Amino acid sequence: MSRKQMHLAAHFPGVNNTTVWADPKSRSQIEFSSFEHLARTAERGLFDFFFLAEGLRLREHKGRIHDLDVVGRPESITVLNALAAVTERLGLAATVNATFNEPYELARRFATLDHLSGGRAAWNVVTSSDAFTGENFRRGGFLDRADRYTRAAEFLETARELWDSWTPDGISRPFAHRGRHFDIAGEFTVPRSPQGHPVVIQAGDSDEGREFAASTADVIFTRQSSLEDGRAFYADVKRRLAKYGRAHGDLKIMPGVGVVLGDTAAEARERAAEIRRQQTSPQTALLTLEQIWGVDLSSYDPDGPLPDIDPVVDPALTQGRTRRRDTVAVAEKWRALSKEKGLSIRQTVIEAGGRQFFTGTPEAVATELDEFVRREAADGFILVPHLTPGGLDEFVDRVVPLLQERGAFRTEYRGTTLRSHLGLPDPVQKG
Repeated sequence: MSRKQMHLAAHFPGVNNTTVWADPKSRSQIEFSSFEHLARTAERGLFDFFFLAEGLRLREHKGRIHDLDVVGRPESITVLNALAAVTERLGLAATVNATFNEPYELARRFATLDHLSGGRAAWNVVTSSDAFTGENFRRGGFLDRADRYTRAAEFLETARELWDSWTPDGISRPFAHRGRHFDIAGEFTVPRSPQGHPVVIQAGDSDEGREFAASTADVIFTRQSSLEDGRAFYADVKRRLAKYGRAHGDLKIMPGVGVVLGDTAAEARERAAEIRRQQTSPQTALLTLEQIWGVDLSSYDPDGPLPDIDPVVDPALTQGRTRRRDTVAVAEKWRALSKEKGLSIRQTVIEAGGRQFFTGTPEAVATELDEFVRREAADGFILVPHLTPGGLDEFVDRVVPLLQERGAFRTEYRGTTLRSHLGLPDPVQKG
């Protein structure tokens, strides 16, 4: 039996608290050279794909533009079309909302990207019930939260009908879709692309998100905090595939992770602790806590204890950010953590709020990543570096060769499309 190899992808960190802005090596979040450097590094490391997030509106907190949004938020597919010209094999994944777009136009854009890249396009399908974001669009805030996934499912179904309206030998057929959310008919303008359908990614850990991924996605972008959590999530999502007639390998599970390397374990731990501190300034710690407590906490000392007041639900305090569903439960969990370890506000946010880090020597990190895949806690990883654009350089230079030596990662691209990199079946054409 051949050894299972992991999949790797690169996330452009962009506008969020992952990035360490104060580091002298940090560069522009919007200049093309930054995107190009990170993408070229990922391709040099033989990664499966390069992944861009989406920002549809500048976020606000207490009525002011969020500090991290001052650099702007460029449109993903435009950037990826440019990257298609400077890369050859790397998959190109864009996050695009299924709530504030229409199937015909978005299907055209992704089919075009798939043609221009020679079959390397991917769509990370996300949803929104946020009226604040919706104000930028004609249907601002019209969609109830409960309808997000039903619209997204029909949106994706409709897009696939459009892609399938051209036969592989270049014959166009009329399409017609009559459904609850979409009622469209006509002829699609883009011939069938090299992959047939772009790869579909879904991000989310909720039960409805897991079911949506099991029914229709090719990759799920997730977040777990430990090997045990990863194994539980992996088993749960994979067991859901059978009811949709899908095989175990038809959906790849790829958590987003950070990696911090050092020549010794102690050096890596020290670097990781410093990165956490830089990612979570005193101001960021209070802002994060305010999003959970729902009240102004500016009078609190970030180096002091957590508030002794209960959280309140105040959707107007923070706009345009994903909200935690049960803030009372989160607050109680954080209070218990703070009490157990004697942590301040800032220390608690650092301890509880960060993304999973693989920390250690290159050898130790390679071993731990491999263990997650061998023990079915993941099929691979989406690396989220803390520096733009050079945050992948050290991993590609020092960890990838070790993974290759142990047979845990490819030594060359064997195909040209993203589907071939991921080992996904070709889509079955319908209609």
